[in-house]
Amino acid sequence: MWVLKELNKQNLARMAELGFTPSYDQLYSETDPCVANAVVIFGGGCTGITVSNEGLIFTNHHCGFGAIQQLSSVEHDYLKDGFVSQSKQEELPVPGLTVRYLKETVDVSDRINSQISGIEDEFQRLAADSIGRVICDSVGNNEFLAADVVPFYSNNKYFLVVYDVYRDVRMVFAPPSSIGKFGGDTDNWMWPRHTGDFSVFRVYANADNKPAEYNADNKPYTPRYVAEVSMQGYQDKDYAMTIGFPGSTDRYLCSWGVQQRIENSNKPRIEVRGIKQGIWKEAMLASDAVRIKYASKYAGSSNYWKNSIGMNKGLANLNVIERKRAEETAFADWVAKDQARGAKYGEVLNLLEKGYTSTNKYREALTYLNEAFSSGAEIIRLARMVQSVDIEGATPEEITVFLEDRIQPFFKDYEPSLDQKVLAAMMKIAKERVSPEFLPDIYTSVDKKYKGNYEKYAADVFKKTSLLSYDKIAEMLRNPKQYEKLRKDPAAELSLSVLVSIFQLQQLMGDAEYDIAKGERLYFAGLKEMYPEKALSSDANFTMRLSYGSIGGYRPYDAAWYNYYSTDKGILEKEDPTSDEFWVQPEILDLVRSRDFGPYANEKGELQLCFLSNNDITGGNSGSPVFDKNARLIGLAFDGNWEAMSGDIAFEPDVQRTIGVDVRYVLFVIDKFAGADWLLDEMTLVKSDCTKACDQKDVKKKETKASKKNAKKADKKRK
Repeated sequence: MWVLKELNKQNLARMAELGFTPSYDQLYSETDPCVANAVVIFGGGCTGITVSNEGLIFTNHHCGFGAIQQLSSVEHDYLKDGFVSQSKQEELPVPGLTVRYLKETVDVSDRINSQISGIEDEFQRLAADSIGRVICDSVGNNEFLAADVVPFYSNNKYFLVVYDVYRDVRMVFAPPSSIGKFGGDTDNWMWPRHTGDFSVFRVYANADNKPAEYNADNKPYTPRYVAEVSMQGYQDKDYAMTIGFPGSTDRYLCSWGVQQRIENSNKPRIEVRGIKQGIWKEAMLASDAVRIKYASKYAGSSNYWKNSIGMNKGLANLNVIERKRAEETAFADWVAKDQARGAKYGEVLNLLEKGYTSTNKYREALTYLNEAFSSGAEIIRLARMVQSVDIEGATPEEITVFLEDRIQPFFKDYEPSLDQKVLAAMMKIAKERVSPEFLPDIYTSVDKKYKGNYEKYAADVFKKTSLLSYDKIAEMLRNPKQYEKLRKDPAAELSLSVLVSIFQLQQLMGDAEYDIAKGERLYFAGLKEMYPEKALSSDANFTMRLSYGSIGGYRPYDAAWYNYYSTDKGILEKEDPTSDEFWVQPEILDLVRSRDFGPYANEKGELQLCFLSNNDITGGNSGSPVFDKNARLIGLAFDGNWEAMSGDIAFEPDVQRTIGVDVRYVLFVIDKFAGADWLLDEMTLVKSDCTKACDQKDVKKKETKASKKNAKKADKKRK
């Protein structure tokens, strides 16, 4: 995951060797329009790609899922049925959704390191972030300009990263879930995949093409650069490149840290989320209203749950702990051979070992409490939100904004009777797994009064709390005398008790966390000295990164081989009318069976759905463009493969693969299924390996009678 600003000769030479043809300045430039300018942060944790001069954005369906769910209702079930706009006037504004374009990246390492290099105490070093705040303030942080000073290379280097923030974003197209979420949890993190994981949005700007809040008079944004869309496809070993915003990796994590991740973080998370999701799933299958309310929450929880399962399995299968220990032994030997190195790096491994092993029990308890109460029972999150308001310092206008922006959306997607079941289950699992010394003190009174019957306790909480009424919350926040009643509210009491326990655990881990931070900073600095000729990438931190590689399959286990792409045939093989994960609308099945794939088919007449490359991605990369050798869009990255779920800690080039949805499948669904070819007219579609974009008219063939019939069906369904 290379920082584009720091691509070196070694990187560029390897990219050219693999087949990349544009120059570095065409790929990334501080001054001129370039490919990187088309890549955006979509929402709060995904990537997107600009594909038209009118601000059209492609991202994943699961990235747009929250927006699709937010705009859905039982009457307009865009999750199940999809959404198609046939004009800009039909596009739907999405409150709260933002798109960020990278404005600049500035190396401020010298400025910061010169002021903190003499500080020995790691707490004081990390607390010196006031320097970064001064730098950000000089840029002019506001709602349309976001600036942050971000540490790289384990706090050895710093960059100022600045974004233009566009706040008028509208939903243009979403496929039905039987396309966008085909395979559900069963296929998540798996290959082969047949998921059309894409959605389409549009960025709007004011009359000056600047970021603005939503306004009906806003115009489609005119971007600096637009990605060309390849109709040419790809072959085995063709060049492939992703640009996106990977969230977090720990490639330099020590063996003790890996052990803690497996035992004290992943295992508790897997257990608690499995219980919660089981309760949610049962209710979602029984009610469309509940399904719509909880679809986005369930998807987010389940994704990381399955990731944790796969990571533990991958770390074990690939012997990562043993390999980390070997690396640490080599590092210790290198340090011991030089007195100066010993003075500089001699304490590194001791700091790491002590830091992690001394906090294992705290980390496990903290994970259980966070998963059960911060991420589990939603009533606690609601209480925490209400408790966070400073009613003495807040103005009436600020209270109103808080109610509208935080409380109203909460109730829109909340089912109290379901959450009551979750609370009882979360109370029970926390009691069973967390040591009594770390349990919230409210358990003492609850166990005495209810004698371990957490179903009865949860029923009383939900019966007696005032927080299930929007009007009562509003009255509390606007009337200090009413707010005093919050002290005795049972949901608020539980929330406060849990918060105190979490805070105490964090305090217990405090000193060790600073030892770990110091050890990791010095460990990376030592590795740079130990391997001066080796290019060491910085761990992901949700800043723009590039990964280069090739299209290709892989061997998942002995005597097996996975091809590098999947086709329409897989939809028909997996389709199951009795399964909520593999059910497909009849009109989609008819369209696939007709095999009228037009210009979107490969040379064999197949419709390629998804494909594999050995690019390096993680969470945050979802929606990242996958480019070919000419920097043209061939797909959208949306997942990794099960055999390499340890990738955030140990990248395995032999088995690690990025799964992308083929852009030709995206175009096929937009055109042939939805009849929204007006969107294709905005794009620059390239049908051959030519130096200039080929004429759009040459790409689109005359529709057959079958495709016209299907278009009419889709039109009738929309109406």
